[in-house]
Amino acid sequence: MRERDPRPDHFHMADVRRKRATARRAVAVGELQAGSAYEDLAHGRLPKGDAIAMAEIAGLQGAKNASQLMPLCHPLPLEYIDVRCERAPERQSIRVYCEVATFARTGVEMEALAGVSAALLTLYDLTKPVQPALSMGGTRLLFKEGGKKGLWLHPDGMSEAEREHYRPRATARLEGVAAAVITLSDRASRGDYEDRSGPLLVQRLRALGAELGDAEVRPDDEDGLVARLRELAGGGTRLVLCTGGTGLAPRDRTPEALAQVADRHVAGIGELFRSESGRHTPMAWLSRADAVLLGGTLVIALPGSAKAVAEGMDILAPILGHALDMVAGGGHA
Repeated sequence: MRERDPRPDHFHMADVRRKRATARRAVAVGELQAGSAYEDLAHGRLPKGDAIAMAEIAGLQGAKNASQLMPLCHPLPLEYIDVRCERAPERQSIRVYCEVATFARTGVEMEALAGVSAALLTLYDLTKPVQPALSMGGTRLLFKEGGKKGLWLHPDGMSEAEREHYRPRATARLEGVAAAVITLSDRASRGDYEDRSGPLLVQRLRALGAELGDAEVRPDDEDGLVARLRELAGGGTRLVLCTGGTGLAPRDRTPEALAQVADRHVAGIGELFRSESGRHTPMAWLSRADAVLLGGTLVIALPGSAKAVAEGMDILAPILGHALDMVAGGGHA
């Protein structure tokens, strides 16, 4: 019997068409150990010229050409690249950093790594006539930001100087925030089907540090929701997320309930949800997602599907912490 070829029969780029475009940033690092050539390298005395200046230019080119070097890497319009070389005399090394940023559906880790690699190779090329016994190492991603997962930090960590220079930004936490989730659905409240949207919201809020119990499942009853929202606000709940009842059906009355209790409307949240979701489906423009303030409580109404809830939390998570700080009297960002 003919042995099967273990190689895959085709390759393909990751399909990112349905992902949300978000602000993306990545920083990579690597080092060249120069040994006895360190002084000449560090002070621009190499035969071919200032290797550090040339390496920083090469790093820019490397980051911009990442997709040409790696076949399955998405070509991206990069909005920012910064390559810098730091001298490390205690190790006789040059430490190279590459920071890359853009607004896209996929990350810029490979661009940052390509920038570091191109800079290191250039340092190697210009130093080898003086000292061929060079080595490169420690190339890794320091961190990346953006997308569904937000901030990722390399488990090897960063120095205080690196953290101070790059200031990685994590999604604002909701530690200790009293929250509640309410699912509005006649059928789910009767037990006709299992509520999936409410538990997903609870899971995402708890992951951000909020304190809340299980999702409440209530029928599409405007007066009942009004009474419950007032009760939650009076009990010190700072954030209420509702799911369901935001469509055009006769029983979809969640926005009307929010209007009854509102001290102030927060129109931008609903507009943001429709704008971002409308990139994936025109049906998003039929949603009546809304947000209001009831005293010191922020109440947000999202659609009833688990998919819409997941998208909604991806959209809301970066701004919830700051919104609640402002409600409590904090300043603008």
